[in-house]
Amino acid sequence: MNALLPTPRARRGFTLMEMVLAVGVCVIVLSAVTAVFFAAVRLRETTLQAVGESLPIQQALDLLERDLKGAMAPTTNGVFSGVASGSLNGIFSGDFRVGSLNSPGISQTVALELYTTTGVLRDNQPQADVQRVTYELQPARSGQNLVRSVTRDVLATVMQTPQDQVLLANVARVNIDCLDRDSGQWRNTWDTTLGDTNLPVAVRVQIEMDTPNTASLDRQPIVLVVPLDVQVRTNQLPTSVTMSSS
Repeated sequence: MNALLPTPRARRGFTLMEMVLAVGVCVIVLSAVTAVFFAAVRLRETTLQAVGESLPIQQALDLLERDLKGAMAPTTNGVFSGVASGSLNGIFSGDFRVGSLNSPGISQTVALELYTTTGVLRDNQPQADVQRVTYELQPARSGQNLVRSVTRDVLATVMQTPQDQVLLANVARVNIDCLDRDSGQWRNTWDTTLGDTNLPVAVRVQIEMDTPNTASLDRQPIVLVVPLDVQVRTNQLPTSVTMSSS
């Protein structure tokens, strides 16, 4: 009978020291979990902020690259460079200008003006996909904005008001250089309405953001280099070539 009764040692509970150790371990585990959770939250916020800041830059670069790749070939006295005299008569051609320029309908000087085939065709608008696009810096409440101005109706008889699209805010400066095919040098001016008779081999765009918390020496410009591979084809033969009829 006595062997079945619990001994005093079997009825013992947790001691105070054991409770303190258990609570201490729980506190350490909960502290580690809390630190990992808040670190993950901070990492998420930092990632979202970085993505939010880089998204407008990527969209602006995509638009710039698309416009430059769709640039229309210029003309020399109304005729495509390299095409037989009198052919095409300047149809499906456009000017290409880089520098500090004046553009119709825009009060500020523009850094780039070109005719490009990146217009969106719509059923309710008569304009084609050819449009005149300019890129310029316009003053804002704080700093400058990089603005893309589009004129869709390039054949209008009256002055059209360009449609402005703000691409980037807080831009310090924009530098655009053109690679000359003949000299192999980068030039910061290009104008097919004056002396240049063809498109440059490539266009280099450097955008420097205005970051107040960053030293000017630490600011790295955003660089975009776009090759221009525009070839003019025609089924018309040069005037020096004569066709013999049978």
